[in-house]
Amino acid sequence: MQPFEYTANPGRVVFGSGSIKKLPDEIKRLNKSKPLLLSTPQQEEQVRALEPILKDASITPAGLFSEATMHTPTHITDKALAYTKECGADCVVSFGGGSTIGLGKAISIQTGLEHVCIPTTYAGSEMTPILGETAEGKKTTRSDPKILPGTVIYDVDFTMTLPEALSATSGVNAIAHAVEALYARANNPIMTLFALEGTKALAEALPIIVNHPHDTDARSKAQYGAWLCAMCLGSVGMALHHKLCHTLGGSFNLPHAETHTIVLPHAIAYNAPKIPEVMKQLAGLLPGSDGDAIKGLNVLLAKLKVKRGLQEFGMKEEDVDKAAEIAVSNPYWNPREIEKGPLRETIRRCWAGEDAKADL
Repeated sequence: MQPFEYTANPGRVVFGSGSIKKLPDEIKRLNKSKPLLLSTPQQEEQVRALEPILKDASITPAGLFSEATMHTPTHITDKALAYTKECGADCVVSFGGGSTIGLGKAISIQTGLEHVCIPTTYAGSEMTPILGETAEGKKTTRSDPKILPGTVIYDVDFTMTLPEALSATSGVNAIAHAVEALYARANNPIMTLFALEGTKALAEALPIIVNHPHDTDARSKAQYGAWLCAMCLGSVGMALHHKLCHTLGGSFNLPHAETHTIVLPHAIAYNAPKIPEVMKQLAGLLPGSDGDAIKGLNVLLAKLKVKRGLQEFGMKEEDVDKAAEIAVSNPYWNPREIEKGPLRETIRRCWAGEDAKADL
């Protein structure tokens, strides 16, 4: 066995249907009493449902900030920070997906406030010490153990109304975390176990959810898988897939989960020649792969009925060259050397919505 290093990220997880009722106990466990509630505009009504749960336990929210948006733009964070100070909050409760949790992280790292997450998607940001922020059209990321939320409440009840399309893309986003962990430079046997189990759970659950969105068992399995996949993202470095998604999302304002969904099979195809063992492991987890992981990913995305082309989300063909330039301008580790020609063709295929092929 190869030598490795493993650092367990601290964090408390409360998992199960109805676990939202434990939110007051978790806030009291932190010796806090004035939480700031965070959400996107679309989830403001849902997050307000937390107020009576808190008030029944003699906890009055300091306020509600419902302007979280994708890619965590710094001007929104600045506005939220001013509101946090104004209302006198002593902790932050983020309710939603990656956009809201990202805002919670930004507030927490800048103020030192405790951060409790209630994820309603499968994106996984709640399990990572990573913060991605956008300023002037450019997205940058940083990692710091202090960014990691202290407590996460996984209540499947809040995922039951997640639209089928968003369930699919959010779940594939989670799979992307696990797949890249399998060949990450800092991989270790523990992360491999998490990655394989998480990918398997999601690959089984997501097709059921798309066709039977109120299947509680499938929803619970997907949330479990997303948690494990997110643990991978928070513990080992990522490579081409995530770097490319950050470039595309931050530079062209493309939706986060949908971009990850489109890019994943193409990024794996690009790296395939250098990760044969990972390709075997992945193929074994994907129904319909016939021993070919790339085929398995293409089959999975077809089952999930997701959009396959970045052009469907507003990216223009002339943006392909710009994206390639940005992606190669900031060198980073990847199992296969980043070559501009093949990378440009990879991005073009993502733009066009073609099936992935390992022929570059």
